[in-house]
Amino acid sequence: MKALLTKLLLMLAVISCWSQPKGKIVKIDSFKSKFVQSRNIEIWLPNGYDTNTKTRYPVLYMQDGQNVFNPETSIHKTAWEADVTAERLTAIHQIQPVIIVAIWNTNNRYMEYFPEKASLNFVQNDQAVFPKATKDVNPNGVDFLGDEYLKFITQELKPYIDKQYRTKPEAASTAICGSSMGALISLYAICEYPEIFGQAACLSTHWTLLPDAPRSQMSEAFKKYLYEHLPSPENHRIYFDYGTKTLDQYYGVHQRGVDNMMKNKGYTTDNWTTKKFEGEAHVEKAWQKRFDQVLFFLFKSDNKKAKTVTKEKTSKKS
Repeated sequence: MKALLTKLLLMLAVISCWSQPKGKIVKIDSFKSKFVQSRNIEIWLPNGYDTNTKTRYPVLYMQDGQNVFNPETSIHKTAWEADVTAERLTAIHQIQPVIIVAIWNTNNRYMEYFPEKASLNFVQNDQAVFPKATKDVNPNGVDFLGDEYLKFITQELKPYIDKQYRTKPEAASTAICGSSMGALISLYAICEYPEIFGQAACLSTHWTLLPDAPRSQMSEAFKKYLYEHLPSPENHRIYFDYGTKTLDQYYGVHQRGVDNMMKNKGYTTDNWTTKKFEGEAHVEKAWQKRFDQVLFFLFKSDNKKAKTVTKEKTSKKS
């Protein structure tokens, strides 16, 4: 009888946990910028934000915002469902409550997400190949917009978020995240603005840079930039991962080179991880499945009530 009662109490605790009111999403249509074209912004405020009026929160800025929360606006009708995962991990005290800012992309996505200063390291062949190789993703032939895009985030969007919401504005509490080209621009952001971003999460980083993934020579331009501009490991943390199917199959060799670079720059398991996900493809569903591990790395709670996080099958650090 005592054992049955214990089980019932545990079941009630779980039901109570999952029946908590969820956070809310605030949408801003066509957020204006003097640097890049306007775009939608969605801000997820965690459960308790409206009632815990003295609490301040870390912030996670995410690329490809239409894919972050809502399956109806996402590509292939599959979203990361970042709010659902964050709510679950917060409820079991695995992570700190966090504000998530989803930045929608535009038809200039490729040029906005391209790490602009890497182009300064193009060799002659890169300069000749780039316009032809990117014509489908840059049909209007616009110039590089990576630096302008980061100005938009750091000079316009982040100040707005910090003013309108109870954030922890310091770098240690400000993270940036993306997948594929979104991972590149997130890594570029922590290199260009180490005083603003203390953490970056880069999923399925598109190291090959060009849409034609097997062609990889141009990746050396970004690796050279990265070696020269990686922020200090003393106060920055970086998450990498990749799968082994579709586009992700081309990333392993590049990621291993970057991992060696991270070690040479003084990064350790305290402030950096790289995870390999066997059998996972370059799709939102894969990123959705492992987003819990991203949040756990970025915003791990020190709460003693924390329960064991469910882990996807991964290999050891590559």
